[in-house]
Amino acid sequence: MWIKNLRYASLVVGVSNFLLVVLGGVLVLVTAPRCGRADVFIYLFIPASAAVRLAAMYKIGIAQEATATTIVGLPAADDDGLLRHKRRVTYKRWLWWTRFALMMTVLQFLGAAYLIFDFVRYVSYGETSRDCVLGTVSNSEQWKLHTMVSFVTVACFVALFQCFAGSDVYRWRSFYMTQDKAWKAHYREVFDHGIREALCCLGRVKYLSALDEDEVHSVAQLLGDLVAYRASGTGHLELLAGLALLQRHSQTSRPPEDMLEAPEERFAQAATFHQFAEAAYTGPLLDFGRNPFIFPCAWLYRQGILTPWSRNRRPMLQGDNWLRGHAAAYLKYVKLPAEALRRGRVCQAKREAAYFIVVLHHVNTVVIAVRGTETPEDLLTDGLCRECTLSEEDLEGLLNNDHIHPDIRRQLHSSSPHYGHSGIVEAARDLFSQVDGNLGDPGSATGSTGFLSSLLGPGCECDGYKLCIVGHSLGGAIASLLGIRLYGRYPNLHVYAYGSLPCLDFAIADACSDFITTIVYDNEFSARLSVSSILRLRGAALTALSQDPKTDTALVFKLARRFLYVGNHLGYCTEGVDASSSHSGAVITGGLKFGF
Repeated sequence: MWIKNLRYASLVVGVSNFLLVVLGGVLVLVTAPRCGRADVFIYLFIPASAAVRLAAMYKIGIAQEATATTIVGLPAADDDGLLRHKRRVTYKRWLWWTRFALMMTVLQFLGAAYLIFDFVRYVSYGETSRDCVLGTVSNSEQWKLHTMVSFVTVACFVALFQCFAGSDVYRWRSFYMTQDKAWKAHYREVFDHGIREALCCLGRVKYLSALDEDEVHSVAQLLGDLVAYRASGTGHLELLAGLALLQRHSQTSRPPEDMLEAPEERFAQAATFHQFAEAAYTGPLLDFGRNPFIFPCAWLYRQGILTPWSRNRRPMLQGDNWLRGHAAAYLKYVKLPAEALRRGRVCQAKREAAYFIVVLHHVNTVVIAVRGTETPEDLLTDGLCRECTLSEEDLEGLLNNDHIHPDIRRQLHSSSPHYGHSGIVEAARDLFSQVDGNLGDPGSATGSTGFLSSLLGPGCECDGYKLCIVGHSLGGAIASLLGIRLYGRYPNLHVYAYGSLPCLDFAIADACSDFITTIVYDNEFSARLSVSSILRLRGAALTALSQDPKTDTALVFKLARRFLYVGNHLGYCTEGVDASSSHSGAVITGGLKFGF
């Protein structure tokens, strides 16, 4: 029964490695009496590696079956910590054996490469080389020469085939069948360990040893749920083929007739303040995008490495390096003096945002620039895209603000509760506490004694100035939520979000359209990326695949390859804000949307 559950690739790998052991053993027995140990080492090493690879496949099969049995037997709700720990332990055991098999595959590939090199060298010398094994075989009976040729051929085949066959011995579908919960649990473990190892490679070792539920676990849960289409019998290549079919049959989206054009003045202001949002990327990411070949030099130049004597004149930002390089990079990009940068944070933890606060006296404006995704912590904030309920404090600028029309406020109260992207909401709450979150005397004019109040309050340095909050991508979404909370305190406020992630429900997005402007460039995907849009896209791709009568295995591979390698494949991004226009208000695609 277990033979039916084997993958065809596993059967090929197993038989090939067994042949390699047999052929290698015959060659060693034939040539060992005449040749030294050094001469026959490679012919002993390759069969030994194949034997170890067979043993590893046996252990992988046992570990894979134990993993699948554990996942199928455990409840879907991860409420029991001991059961969840057991599932992770069995998965790690299977993962360890697959990594060991991968290491043996690398050794077999190196052995095959050396064998080919040795064979080519022998032929290039006109069979006069001092290679004892090849000389003995070529001068012996014909069957020995055939054995040598077969050994070299099988060794090369095994080395190449194993690179594409994968390490799984059994078909996962033979265990999970169409159990949706089992597939979700399986891919949760896959993504959980994959993300933790990736974070470890980026220097975040603490995530590798964490076993409790944390941000990585939440992101892995979401990604695992998105791959639930495997329960219907659909493979990854088939999904890609469905996307290609959807792209082939889709038409370019056209702007709705009732879409309003944003005022030219709004466009001009958005273009003016864009540099502040772009400058917030003070790491090497911005320089890599602009100068992919010399970006280390460009980044070090922006960090002020050539002007260390000006270090003391730069403001000290939270998390900045000894040289205060991030402050120097920001100021250099926007071409402002050091005294213009008043506050900031560049090295933040998870669910926190990096930001910069600058004062522009020549235009009577205070600018808060929120950085987008640049660090692993930002990626975790992006991935925490489950919905969360917005509190009254989060919507303070809309619900308790006389500048908002009474009808809009009544509508917001009647349609509550309202929801948002959980990672972005928590980052916006933290940022609010950083810039203006300290409650002061209730009888004071501003109601707070935070940093912004010390700048914009009555009689302060920037009394009467405008407040502008800008950000790109993740930073634009956080800036929008921060602006909603601050709008009640600072009515002379406007938010410019560039390529912002979807982060609010439609009612809130529509209510804040007067003071939040979102700019979406052409088919920029980030403004359309959300859980619900991915689910709709996945459903449309599977529907397109099921409705195509000509779909077969060859077409699936062809369409999947086309989707992966074609450059101009943005036709399926037809939801959300129109691709050819920018508009005022938060980006939303209808219904409830959450981005990540």
